[in-house]
Amino acid sequence: MRKPSAAAGTALFFALAPGVVAGAIPYWITGWHIASRYWLPVRAAGWLLVAAGAAVLVHAFARFVTEGAGTPAPVAPTERLVIGGLYRYVRNPMYLAVIAAITGQAVVLGSPELFGYDAAVAVAVASFVRFYEEPALARQFGTAYDAYRRAVPGWRPRLHAWTGGAG
Repeated sequence: MRKPSAAAGTALFFALAPGVVAGAIPYWITGWHIASRYWLPVRAAGWLLVAAGAAVLVHAFARFVTEGAGTPAPVAPTERLVIGGLYRYVRNPMYLAVIAAITGQAVVLGSPELFGYDAAVAVAVASFVRFYEEPALARQFGTAYDAYRRAVPGWRPRLHAWTGGAG
């Protein structure tokens, strides 16, 4: 896939997937009404989670275009296994970023409903990764993905970047 097409597809998928899951649905649940009685430093930590989640999402999505020559969308997958940048520390930075952004919003807004939604998203994402994404990547990239999967944890980042490579 050519980079302009990959970039356009990735931008569209960004709006449709994390934009809805971490933006539109939290808004629908809360109206982004701040009901938080949390101490100001706790709310500030929530804002940091939202900002960090957004930054990680942008970085991870960009890697799919620049390194993978494709998109994160299952209908237009990458041509190459994405293992650079934050993917050298954890296999699922995008999903962790979405969960962090929702958690941050729940803290900032003081919304128990949003915490519940966050837990449901975490379960759905973990199930999607386990039952669809990992088998699909194993079929597409074979031993390169197997080596990457053995070396890089799915959910708990490594302390040091993995320096192995994939073909």
